[in-house]
Amino acid sequence: MDKSLEKSLLVWLKAQKKACGLFLKLSLWLGMISAVAMVAQAYIIATILDGVIMGQQVIPLTDNAQMVSSSVSIDTYTPHLIALIALMLLRALLAYGRERASFEAGKRLRGHIRAQVMDKLTKLGPAFIKGKPAGSWASIVLEQVEDLQDFYARYLPQISLAGFIPILILAAVFPINWAAGLILLLTAPLIPMFMILVGMGAADANRKNFSALARLSGHFMDRLKGLSTLKLFHRGDAELKVIATASEEFRSRTMSVLRMAFLSSAVLEFFAAVSIAVLAVYFGFSYLGHLDFGYYGAHANISSSTDPQIVGIPFSLFTGLFILILAPEFYQPLRDMGTHYHAKAQAVGAAEALITLLEHPEPEFVGQVRINSIETLSADHLEVFSVDGTRLLGPLSFELKDNQRLALVGPSGAGKTSLLNALLGFLPYKGHLLINGHELSALDLAHWRQHLAWLGQEPQLFHGTVRDNVALADPTLPDDRLWHLLAEANISDFVKAQPLGLDAPVGEQSSGLSVGQAQRIALARALGQKASLFVLDEPTASLDSQSEQAVSSALNRAMAGKMCIMVTHRLDQLDQMDTILVLDKGLIVQRGDFTTLSNTHGLFQTLLRENIESVADIELVPLSTSATPVDIAAEPTKGDAQ
Repeated sequence: MDKSLEKSLLVWLKAQKKACGLFLKLSLWLGMISAVAMVAQAYIIATILDGVIMGQQVIPLTDNAQMVSSSVSIDTYTPHLIALIALMLLRALLAYGRERASFEAGKRLRGHIRAQVMDKLTKLGPAFIKGKPAGSWASIVLEQVEDLQDFYARYLPQISLAGFIPILILAAVFPINWAAGLILLLTAPLIPMFMILVGMGAADANRKNFSALARLSGHFMDRLKGLSTLKLFHRGDAELKVIATASEEFRSRTMSVLRMAFLSSAVLEFFAAVSIAVLAVYFGFSYLGHLDFGYYGAHANISSSTDPQIVGIPFSLFTGLFILILAPEFYQPLRDMGTHYHAKAQAVGAAEALITLLEHPEPEFVGQVRINSIETLSADHLEVFSVDGTRLLGPLSFELKDNQRLALVGPSGAGKTSLLNALLGFLPYKGHLLINGHELSALDLAHWRQHLAWLGQEPQLFHGTVRDNVALADPTLPDDRLWHLLAEANISDFVKAQPLGLDAPVGEQSSGLSVGQAQRIALARALGQKASLFVLDEPTASLDSQSEQAVSSALNRAMAGKMCIMVTHRLDQLDQMDTILVLDKGLIVQRGDFTTLSNTHGLFQTLLRENIESVADIELVPLSTSATPVDIAAEPTKGDAQ
C-alpha cells in the first residue's frame, strides 16, 4: 500500500477515536496505574527474596572487611507479604477494569461508524446500493466495521503504554545500576524496529483479504438468492466450481495474513528473549566477580577487599532480582504492541473501503423548503446522472399538474427508473426539477418524501409481522385503520385467515408469502402514508393476471384525485393515463395520450404491438403433458409470480 495512503488512513482512524468517549482514556489511565503497581510489586518481591534467601547482613568492621551473619525472621516480612497480596489483587482489578473500558470504547466506536455507514447508504439511496451485491455491503457493515474493534480497544492504548511503561522502569533501574539501564535502553528499539519491518506488508495483505472476502460474500449471496434459477438451468455444478475458486483465493489470502502475524510474533519474542538474556548474563558474570562496572561508588567498598576469602560482590541480590523481574515487563508493552500491530493492519485495510464509501459524493439536497401539498411538478432541460457522474437521462422537459397521471414507457435502459430515482432524491441532476415552483434540491428531502408513496416491482418487506410492515411509516396506527388499508389493498381476507391476524409473522425477503401477497401488503403500507404523489415502478411486473388485476384496481381507487408517475411495460393498460412519455436512450421521442400514440407510427406503436403479442403468447401456452399433479403440487409458494 502506498505510504501516503496508509498515513491518510491512519489519520482518519485516529480522528474517529472521539467516538470512544472517555473509555479510551480510562483504559489508558488504568494501564498506567497498573504499571506503577507492577514496579512496586517487583520491589516487594525482590526485597522478600533478598532477605529470605540471603538471611544475613554483610557489615564491614575493619579494614579487612569481616562478615557477621545475623538471622532474619520471616515475621519481619509479614507487612511486605500483605502489601504484595494487596498489589496482586489491585492489578487484577485494574486489568479487569481496563478490559471492560477497552471493550466499551471499541463498542461505541463500532456503533458510531456503523451508524455513519447506514446513514450514508440511506443518503446515497438504492440506486447506489444496487451497484454492488448485497454480500459486499454485508461485508462492509459487519466484518470491516468489526475489524476496527481491536485497533481502538487494544492498539491505540498500547501505543501510549509502550512509551510510558519502559520509561517508568528505566526511571526505577538507572538509580540502582546504570549498566542494566543502559542495556535496556539500547535493546528496546530492536523490537519496534523489526516490528515495523515485518509488518510493512501486513496492511496491504489485509486490504487484499478484505477485497477477496467482499467478492466471495457478494458472489455467494447472489448465488444463494438465485438458487432456484440455477437448479432450473442445471448450473449448480458450475457455480460450485466458481464458489470453490473464490473460496480458495480467500483461503490463500487469509493464510498470507496469518503468516505475517506469526512471523511478527516470532521476531518480537526472539529479540525480547535475547535482550533479557544479555541482562541476565551481565548480572551472572557480575555476581561471579568477572564484571566490575555498572554500580555506583557506594557499593565498591566490599569488592575492593584484599581478603582472598571474600568474594567481591559489587551489589546485593536485591538489585539483580529487582531488575531481572522488571526486565520482561520492560519488553512486554513493546511485545504487546507488536501482537496488536495486526489490529492496526486490519483497521487500515478496513478503513480504505469505509472511507471510499463515507466520502462518496452525495446528491446535493441540502434545502430547507417545506411544502404542504404537491400542486405542480415540472422538468425543464432536466439531465439525470449516475452516482459516478455518467449521464443517464435527458435533457427532457414535461409538466404534471394536480390530479394528473403520467406514464413513462420505453425499452429497457431508456432511463425511466433513473427519472424516478432523481425525483426521489437518490440521483444528482442538472437543469430544473420544480415542485410548486421550488427546485427539488432546495426542498427538505425528508419532508418531501413524506408526500410520496413508492411501490416497486420488488416489494421490500422486513422481518417482523404484518402489523410492523403496514404501519412502518406510522407505528401508532390503530388496528381498524390497518384493516381498512389491507382491505383497500385487497389482502385483508388473507391476513384474517392467518391464526395470528395482524401479528402473523413475515420472514426475511418476504418468505412465507407469494409475490402477489407481498406486493399487496406493500401497497397497504404505501396507502397508509396519505401521499400526494404516487411513484410506481412496474408495480405489477412480477404478478400473475389475478394478482395484477387486484393490485391495479386497488391502485386506481387509491390514486383517485392524486398525482401519479408510473413506469410500466404493460402498454395495453395505459388508457387511464393523462400523458404518456415514450423514452429511448434517455430522450423523449414521443408524448401524448394513449389514443393518439397508439394511432401514430413510432416507437410506442411498435412496443404496443410487441406487448399485445407477448400477452397473447402467454395465454395460448398449453400446460405441458409431462407435468404431473405431483410436479404441480411441488411448486413453491410464490406461485403468484409464475
